[in-house]
Order: sequence, then C-alpha cells, then structure tokens
Amino acid sequence: MTSATPDPGAAPRRVFAASHDWPLHDAAASRRIEAAALAAAAPRALMARAGLATARLARALAPHARRVAVLVGPGNNGGDALIAALHLQASGLRVQALLLADPERLPADAADAWRQARAAALPTIDDAAALADADLVIDGLLGLGATRAPEASLAEAIAAANAGAPPILAIDLPSGLAADDGRILGEQAMRARWTLSLLTLKPGLFTAHGRDHSGEVWFDDLGAASAAVGVRPSAWLGSRAAAPAPAWVGRRHAQHKGSFGDLHVVGGAAGMQGALRLAGRAALVAGAGRVYLSPLDAGTAAPPEPELMLQVRSGLDDIARLRASTVVCGCGGGAAVRDALPPLLAHAGRLLLDADALNAIAADPDLAAALRQRRERGQFSVLTPHPLEAARLLRTGTAQVQADRLAAAQRLAQECAAVVVLKGSGSIVAAPDEIAWINASGNAALATPGSGDVLAGFIGGLWAQAPRDDGRHAARTAVWLHGRAADLALERRPRHARLPLLAGDIAAAMGAVLDARPEPRP
Repeated sequence: MTSATPDPGAAPRRVFAASHDWPLHDAAASRRIEAAALAAAAPRALMARAGLATARLARALAPHARRVAVLVGPGNNGGDALIAALHLQASGLRVQALLLADPERLPADAADAWRQARAAALPTIDDAAALADADLVIDGLLGLGATRAPEASLAEAIAAANAGAPPILAIDLPSGLAADDGRILGEQAMRARWTLSLLTLKPGLFTAHGRDHSGEVWFDDLGAASAAVGVRPSAWLGSRAAAPAPAWVGRRHAQHKGSFGDLHVVGGAAGMQGALRLAGRAALVAGAGRVYLSPLDAGTAAPPEPELMLQVRSGLDDIARLRASTVVCGCGGGAAVRDALPPLLAHAGRLLLDADALNAIAADPDLAAALRQRRERGQFSVLTPHPLEAARLLRTGTAQVQADRLAAAQRLAQECAAVVVLKGSGSIVAAPDEIAWINASGNAALATPGSGDVLAGFIGGLWAQAPRDDGRHAARTAVWLHGRAADLALERRPRHARLPLLAGDIAAAMGAVLDARPEPRP
C-alpha cells in the first residue's frame, strides 16, 4: 500500500515513562536532522514509517475506536496522516479524511500520499462538524513549519476538534503550538490527548502551553537516530531525576548531623513567617544536617517544629561559618530582605535566592553586580524566580518571558552568573554556558501559596549535603521531586485536577517519593 516498507520491529516510546533525559531539538535543529534522515533513506521512506507508526499508536491507544477522522493539512504532516489513514482503513476501521489543503500544492511526498489515498478510495468529508461522529481524531494539520496563527478552515477545524468529545492524537505537534517555545500561535491550539513526536522531540511540547496541549507524549525516531548524531540539543528533558548523588544516600554509622551540612533560611518578615517555616521544614525532609531560621522580624517566636532552630541575624556575622554554609534567602522576606543581602552575597558559600530577595536584586544594580561577582570567587548561586520575578530581573515583561521560556532562563543564568530555576509549566533549570534542562514532572496542583518556599527549602536541603555541586544537580533533583509529588497526589486523589495541594503537605510528599526510590550502594 505504501511506497516503502518500514521496519516492522520499530515502535514509539512513551516519553514520560523513560528513566533517562531526552535531547530536545528546536525547529532549526530538527530541520537539519530531517534533511540528513531524508538523504540517507529511500524516497518517501520516512513518510511511510511515520504513517505506520501513527497508525500503530492509534490502534494501541484507542483500541475500541471504530470510526477515525483524519485531519490533513498542507504540509508533510498531512502526508503522514494520509498514510496512517490508509493503514487504519486496511485494518478494517471506518476512516474519513478532511483535506484542508490544495492537492495541487502539496509537497512531493504528501502529494504521493494523496494519490495513494485516492487510489484506495479513502473516504473524505467536507465539514469539520463531522468530527463529532468519530471515535478518534488524528491531527495532521500543522507541524514543525507552523510559525503563524492558523486561519480560516484550519482554525475552524482546530476549534471543532477541541469542542468535540473524541480524543485527539496529534502527529509531531498539536496544530497551532509553536515547536520551540510552547506558545499558542493563534487563538487556540489543538488540545491533544496524545502526541507522537517524530524524528526529534521539540521543546515546545514540554513548557509554557505545551503540557496542556500535547497530552501524553510518545516518540519515534523513524529508524533515523543516526541523523541526530552531532546535532547539539536545544535543551534536555528530565523525564525522571537521576539517582541521588552518593553524598545524599547510604549514610554511614560514624556520621552525625554535622556531616550533612548547615542550612540557614533568611526571610519571614512581619506577617510572613509561614514562608520561612515551610522552607525550613522542607530542608529537614531533604536531609540537611542542621537547619537554622533567621527571621527578619525580630519579634518572631520560636518555630513550632522542634527540629528547627531559631537564630537571630547577628549569628550570620561569623564569616567563616557563613562561607561553609548553605543559605536560602527571600522566603517571605518583604522589603526588609534588602538589608540582609550584602553580607550573604559577599560571604555565603552556597546561596539560593527566592521571591523578595530576587525583587530586591532586580531593583538595585549594586546587589545585581554583587551577585554576578560570586561565581568569579568560586561561590555558587541558585535563583528560583517565577515568570514575573524573572521579568523584573531581565527588565522586560512577563509576557516576553513566557513567550520564550528557554531563552529567558538561559539569558538570566548568563547575566546573573547563576543556576536559574524558572518556575512554571515545564520548569527550566539553566546554568551559564550549559544546555538548559526542562522538567517533565508536575501539574497545576502545585499552584498554591507556599509551594515555591517548599521548593527553595528542599533545594537548599539537598545542596547542603553536596557542597561541591554548583547547584544544578540539587535544583534538578528537587524540581523533579516537587513535580513528581504532585503527579502521585493526582493519581491517588483525582480531586487535585481541580484543587491544589497544601504547601505544608508537599515536602512530606517529596520525601515519600524519595522513600519509594531504590537507593544505590554507598
């Protein structure tokens, strides 16, 4: 039926089930890989493989579907969809195609697929309203080449598919979603239940609006993995955290609390002591040896958690001690945090800055310069901004940050000479002169007051135990655990699809994820 015979043993892989990081390639890199793969393959072989892979996955994901609607756009994605339709029709399913392109202007491989569809008498439909009668919709409208808002019939088809009940399987990218940054190109993008990404995985599937629109992501390299060799990834996707570093597991009998680092949490201005305590509690769960709270409100009483120690800020005047410690600063800091920052920037061996500490640095060029100088002295810093805080640091707007989260995180890491955790859907961990890392765990149940304080404290707690880490490993591990805790909560309690986790519960849930992980031998 098709013009080339694909490898019968090939099969798509489920991305979120992987135990390794995945390379992500933006549109330009994906085009280079595609060109190399096409040059090494027989004519139309890649489209034949893509169509078969799509058909196989459709049957596996929707085994009870009997009526399939296939949306065919003006590019090679449309050709992939047509080949998939032919395979599904040959397997006995009722398949109908909605062609939203001029057949005379299709690319060569897609035009050949259209000729095959005509020869096989593949039924067609003329109205997107007919999508409602399908059991499954396959989206082959727009792919890697889409850079502007879908218009006219393409936009109408996306709207009709999103409004209908049938689940959607998107080929390569949900139509209307930008490959590089996860932006919605028009008023809406296809909201797929599944996406089969072909040849490469694209960053936009996993950050900004990508997670909401791509659903469960599968990947097939179409037997052309060698084409990607030597092409630098645009980012890495951390499907699961790597095993904890040896310093974080296998505690020895002769060790004591001092073996696992001192952590100081500075914040908690008047009325905001809860943030300070959430961060401190999270650091304890993460395994820090001793955790001290240094409230900016002098009237703060001792914390109710007996494991947390209260330390007035004057205790941070010991420069030698500060150099040996990890400091988390900013949680509930308010305006008072500005005066606490100069000695911390000058002397803290490992410094994590969150919330109001970031706002203070964004507003003060001298503090910003002091932050940049830390790396030159061999002192490491981690910043954990949400998009608005990142925008302030970059002197731009939140919309601009969210329009290209990868670029914003990388620019911020470079300008501040620090590891940056840009929080949000598909949180990004970036470091100077390094390929950024996108976290694949997590859901909207984390969107709750205090969630960021827990994350900051947990990063600090891990980091205190691994003083040689520049912050990247601690940040990636904590970000993944933070998200994984929310994923498990959603699996166990569906109400979290509507209601958030309480911040006080998140640290314990992160610890439970660690409990479930096999520990390597020390």
